Amino acid sequence: MSNHLILKVGIENLGLILKCIAGSYVYWYNWKYKRSGHLFQDRFKSEPVEKYEYFLTVLRYIHQNPIKAGLCKNIFEYKYSSYMDYLKGSSLIDTDFCFSIIEKQQFIQFHNEIEKESCLEIDESNFRLTDEEAKYIIQKNKLM
Repeated sequence: MSNHLILKVGIENLGLILKCIAGSYVYWYNWKYKRSGHLFQDRFKSEPVEKYEYFLTVLRYIHQNPIKAGLCKNIFEYKYSSYMDYLKGSSLIDTDFCFSIIEKQQFIQFHNEIEKESCLEIDESNFRLTDEEAKYIIQKNKLM
């Protein structure tokens, strides 16, 4: 299971925001477990969420992810999810934005539907190149 996060980006650069978050976490994790070095294998992947409907779809996808990973049977059981924060309120999450789009009862119903859409699914096999393919692309772009 991968970790997901929805961030509203303003003036700050998304890459810089995530670098700060990840850097702080890696520092703490390495200190706690008396280790050093990298913790995350790949760079983060991002996807713009520009429509309200898609925001709700992505939010449901994130909340249902622990069920799909077999970590729980219901979204309200997973303690590391923000789902209950949306229902009870939170000082860490801007729930007002979500509930300006959808009423709380509709939010609950929507989240209990089986997700039909796919989002945030990146088939990494499409991004893997052999050394020869990479050299070819580099050489081709040098000539342009």
